[in-house]
Amino acid sequence: MDRNKKNYLAPLIVFLAVIFGLILGNLLAQRAFFSSSPNIFFGFGNASKVDELLQIINTNYVDTLNLDEMTENVMQDIIAKLDPHSVYIPAEDISLANSELEGSFSGIGVQFNIQNDTVMIISVISGGPSEAAGLMPGDRIVEVNDTTFVGKSINNEKVMKKLRGPEGTKVKLGIKRNQTKEVLYYEITRGKIPVNSVDIAYIVQPSVGFIKVSKFAETTYGEFLNAIAKLKNEGADKFIIDLRGNSGGFMDQSINMINEFLPANRLIVYAQGKAYKRFEAKSDGKGSCTREPLVVLVDEFSASASEIFAGAIQDNDRGTLVGRRTFGKGLVQQQFNLSDGSAVRLTVARYYTPSGRSIQKPYKLGNTEEYEKEFINRLLHEINDSIFHPDSLRYKTVGGRIVYGGGGIMPDVYVPLDTSEFTPYFNNVVNYGYVYQFAFQYSDKNREKLKKIKNWQEMDTYLNSQSLLDQFVKFVSEKGIQANKKEINISKNLLLTQLKGYITRNILGDEGFYPLLYRSDKTVLKALDVINSKQ
Repeated sequence: MDRNKKNYLAPLIVFLAVIFGLILGNLLAQRAFFSSSPNIFFGFGNASKVDELLQIINTNYVDTLNLDEMTENVMQDIIAKLDPHSVYIPAEDISLANSELEGSFSGIGVQFNIQNDTVMIISVISGGPSEAAGLMPGDRIVEVNDTTFVGKSINNEKVMKKLRGPEGTKVKLGIKRNQTKEVLYYEITRGKIPVNSVDIAYIVQPSVGFIKVSKFAETTYGEFLNAIAKLKNEGADKFIIDLRGNSGGFMDQSINMINEFLPANRLIVYAQGKAYKRFEAKSDGKGSCTREPLVVLVDEFSASASEIFAGAIQDNDRGTLVGRRTFGKGLVQQQFNLSDGSAVRLTVARYYTPSGRSIQKPYKLGNTEEYEKEFINRLLHEINDSIFHPDSLRYKTVGGRIVYGGGGIMPDVYVPLDTSEFTPYFNNVVNYGYVYQFAFQYSDKNREKLKKIKNWQEMDTYLNSQSLLDQFVKFVSEKGIQANKKEINISKNLLLTQLKGYITRNILGDEGFYPLLYRSDKTVLKALDVINSKQ
């Protein structure tokens, strides 16, 4: 690799590492395998050496110490000696950790972003408390309960703690709105806010339905059935299921989805562990799409329940996988609740695809750093046969095709990561969040005009006439990133696609964002080639 290539890939590595941290954090927060977790009390007891040591220190140490804090540290240290996916969750974080995969949570019903040390409302959830109160996209939250709520100390966690709360409770917000000089005050009663996991379901080409599933939450299967029914009603008789970036969740939701595509009595997945009795899930043949052509999109961020879905479809020769090798997370976590409200999500079993493959990639106990490095190195050096290392194991599908174990699921049709339009300029403006910031400011400034646009095709036509790239280059120049004509020209199409995509999302939501973004997505285009071919 030459020096110039290394230079412009360096920021990308950092960017991907940050994304990986977020994805891994989501993986570590996943819940029980097939059923709700038992409420089991973990106690060390009087005979525990750890408990003994803490008591001796607390009683005899020369200085007064915070025993609760020490206990928390001990808990974290013990779990850190295990596999990369076992995790200890302090009591104050348990509610937020659980809500990620629940069907709803209580709050005010807005999507927000923090820009210039201020909470910006990106969208207002339809039918939610904020819409009823009169909040609007573009509003800035500057006060919460008569207290100023701006500044460098504001972060996503603090905002969620302020805005979320028990259903029926009230929160008073001070809002700064464009075109108004004074602060506007709203008292909002918190209510149930749905957590959707099917981001988009639309006809991507005549007769081809496209469904993107972002996670496997409590309501995913129901959402998925609605999406299938909607698309069939619109003429779909072929389906592309997009699991890229889907880090997993509830396994039963994945199993129910797989069942929609398989004939009767096909093995979907099995799991077993030292104290975990072998469990098998099989199809019942009553699915709604047992004959329709199917393509599943996966990438390096597809993990856990996504890999169960992909592995079952591949091993049963039911569809074609397109994309890149999946993450390789094949461990089952079960939540054990502790007496103080905290919890341990402990790995209790491994799960296997129908052919007997363990999806879990290799790891060393207590070594998460090496585990993370493997992921980044894979992205840097990934090639078509990246999975076929010497210790890979061969397995056979029901139809006799060879598939490979050794970590993750290798797709049938490989689409490499395209970095041809990545430049140092592009990496900088993305890593600093300037693409997103510009898109929000442009949407906010032109909201009244943009609101008149009804679909993404009209939005695309309009934005093509607005010299977006020139405006963006000027915007980031004022932020300190000087224009580089050669690099901007290389990254031009990629920048414009992202700028138009985020502006469209700010106005039309995901219904406009994904179709605009995916019309030039190489993995989606390859999937369309596959599903429309005789294969």
